[in-house]
Amino acid sequence: MATEALIERILAASDGPSSSAIDALHELLDDATIEASAMPKSVAEAARLVGLSTHTLRYYEQEGLVRPARNASGYREYSAFDLRRLVFLTRMRLSGMTMTDLKRYILLVEQGPSTIPERRRIMLDQRDRITRQIRELDLALETTEYKIRVYDGHPEG
Repeated sequence: MATEALIERILAASDGPSSSAIDALHELLDDATIEASAMPKSVAEAARLVGLSTHTLRYYEQEGLVRPARNASGYREYSAFDLRRLVFLTRMRLSGMTMTDLKRYILLVEQGPSTIPERRRIMLDQRDRITRQIRELDLALETTEYKIRVYDGHPEG
């Protein structure tokens, strides 16, 4: 499936990750599914597609997280590979991964397969942080729900 369609499918899943959205995400993260014939996107098109500002895309480029090609006029052109990396970056930033960790991870990716054990360790650590964050949010939700129940019984509350 085309990168653009996969991204739109993921972002359309507004009420939580459905199996369809998760399948699309897995396909996006698999470099073997990148379509060679996909037309590159401008910075504005790429920003709109992945839900980021053009400023953020330029910042990611400045930090070495993504390296879009330039056309003959000097404008950035985001390939399907670049778009897929942006999806990964946005998911990791949303989960609280630091820029330092992201830069380290991308540097390791670019160094090749010999860095897989270290990349795996980074992802395991990130999973632990996300799991803790989910537990903390579950408790915050439960606290909120409790207060709503209390206020339902006491409108002046």
